[in-house]
Amino acid sequence: MARKKNNDDDFKSINIIEQKITDTLELNYMPYAMSVIVSRAIPEIDGFKPSHRKLLYSMYKSGLLNGDRKKSSAVVGETMKLNPHGDAAIYETMVRLTEGNGALLHPFIDSKGNFGKQYSRDMAYAAARYTEVKLSSICNEIFADIDKNTVEFVDNFDASTKEPVLLPTTFPNILVSPNQGIAVGMASSICSFNLREVCNTAIEYIKNENCDLSKTLLAPDLSTGGEIIYSKKDMDSIYETGRGSFKIRSKYRYDSKNSCIEVYEIPYTTNIESIIDKIIQLIKAGKIREITDIRDETDLNGLKIAIDIKRNTKPDMLMQKLFKLTPLQDSFSCNFNLLIKGNPMTLGVLQILREWTLFRMDSIRNQIAFDIKKKSDKKHLLEGLSKILMDIDKAISIIRNTELESDVVPNLMSGFGIDEIQAEYIAEIKLRNINKEYILNRIKELDTLSSDIKNLEETLKSEKKIKDIICKQLKQVAKKYGKDRVSSIIDESEVETVSTEDFIEDYGVRLFLTKENYFKKISLVSLRSSGEQKLKEDDEIIQELETTNKSEILLFSNKCNVYKVKTSDISDTKASVLGEYLTNLLGLDDDERILYMTAIYDYTGFMLFIYESGKASRIPLSAYYTKTNRKKLINAYSSKSPVVYIQKFDEEDDVLIVRDGERASIINTSLVSESSTKSASGIQVYTLKKKSESKITFATRLSNFESDNIDYYRANSIPSAGHILREDDISKNSFLK
Repeated sequence: MARKKNNDDDFKSINIIEQKITDTLELNYMPYAMSVIVSRAIPEIDGFKPSHRKLLYSMYKSGLLNGDRKKSSAVVGETMKLNPHGDAAIYETMVRLTEGNGALLHPFIDSKGNFGKQYSRDMAYAAARYTEVKLSSICNEIFADIDKNTVEFVDNFDASTKEPVLLPTTFPNILVSPNQGIAVGMASSICSFNLREVCNTAIEYIKNENCDLSKTLLAPDLSTGGEIIYSKKDMDSIYETGRGSFKIRSKYRYDSKNSCIEVYEIPYTTNIESIIDKIIQLIKAGKIREITDIRDETDLNGLKIAIDIKRNTKPDMLMQKLFKLTPLQDSFSCNFNLLIKGNPMTLGVLQILREWTLFRMDSIRNQIAFDIKKKSDKKHLLEGLSKILMDIDKAISIIRNTELESDVVPNLMSGFGIDEIQAEYIAEIKLRNINKEYILNRIKELDTLSSDIKNLEETLKSEKKIKDIICKQLKQVAKKYGKDRVSSIIDESEVETVSTEDFIEDYGVRLFLTKENYFKKISLVSLRSSGEQKLKEDDEIIQELETTNKSEILLFSNKCNVYKVKTSDISDTKASVLGEYLTNLLGLDDDERILYMTAIYDYTGFMLFIYESGKASRIPLSAYYTKTNRKKLINAYSSKSPVVYIQKFDEEDDVLIVRDGERASIINTSLVSESSTKSASGIQVYTLKKKSESKITFATRLSNFESDNIDYYRANSIPSAGHILREDDISKNSFLK
């Protein structure tokens, strides 16, 4: 029990009841979650979410299937009788179903006015008071025989009217209309397929449940067009499991006269603005240099993104680059999650066709049962009418001689041996129609009705005949509403495979490394016209090398780490700036410095490390290769003794090693065997003085050393004791002073 103080400083007792969080979730959250799943976000076997179904049925009941267009605001208001949500949400649902928006291959709403575009993020649709709508002709198939009890009807939210639980679509609309929804704990993403292909596939399935889908259902077909990159493995996965993804890319043409690429179809999953924004971002980052201008030229003729390019640019190669780096090529992720009798299920295409066929068979059975009842009722009335044909005068006499109106029906029943329904029907016949000709003409229908009822009853009992009806309807739908594919198909084997490396512009660069951890990458073209290198005070360049923009850089630090960077990932700079600060660029420790850098194209050759201890280690460059794009490798070389010399070699070479600034030895790298691990301490190549502070102080390639007697210093075996440096050699080589 707790006590709570009120405004009058009096204390009021309140009860706090403990409740398990699982109970709270079950009581408060689960009903909401189930409502979102069942009544909002996940489509059902007819291909509609509840919001779609309520909107279309409201339009159907308003006579908009055959009538003139009506203001959208009026339709929204009418829909609110079934869908108790705000008008904005209902209108947004309507927009996506319209012909003007272009989100569907077969729009359900014939529209007039601005409804935005599926392929544009910023093209807003007009307000409901400015636009007009009616149902498209394909809705004849959506509502086919709905008034014959083909589907179940339930009360709306306030029980003031009835609404259908499902719509009796005569074709598998679930596969023809794209649908996406996010519920609680699950989502649905269903791509669209070509109507003609879907109908043909459904017919093949009904005839043979083990049919090969790929022969009739070629691939998805999307309203924004584009080229679907067909992968049999990926498509089979989607068809079988209902999960997977496929790639789709834009279509373009090249205007050689104006050096302009025109993109006129884009993936369904993206929009014009996202594509243009990404391309501009790449241009600003310097990753694309071939484009001079990009603009949206979409007009009444349709979508168009214009890309102006430099004269010598290869348009196809540039588009391959843009496909790789921008949403001009995108993936559609499929998750065929739908509700089957209130239960969410993820189904493959064959399973969806099976569920739709069962649903459609039930609808046709309901329709046949309705027709049988209607015809039986009519036959029953006509059978009563045929009985008075034997004595019309008697019928007239009974009616004329009956004193009370309420006795007319009972008297007719007893006079002709008919039931109350038949007697009521006869009593309501106009006086002018109580003649032999009229009655004979009416009862001629008896034979036809009997035959029709018999045929209907046989059909009702025959699964094969019901399936034949479905197939006949599917053929009619395919013939009447079928269209050619919008999205073309190309096999993945026909698509040129390009890597990111192919997109990197190849040009010569010079790299500079300074003592204070600054790094510069300057193009050779820029370097020719540049002045003196700008450096921080007391800083100096410790290494520079020439390479190309397609190389990879290895940077070795004083903490035995090696950092890997692609040259193309570093922005070009000029001599007049300090360059990149490697501590920030590579994430170095505060006291970590880069000692050496090298540029490589492949991992051939080896690294040679010489330490103060007189040891040297030889490590193949392949030891630094990684399949993953790792930026840092630890234990790149031994840490047991300070390193004096780091150098990359492509082939065997001679190295000059100086001890204590006094003695020197020339050894060939072939004398140093490869280390078993990167961090191995190496082998002794130079003999140091015992019990002294003797150490290796310097090393360099022999090509950097000038001497009249090179062989004087050469060692044929290791470890070497070296030879005392001659005075004339010291004077010739400034690094020895």
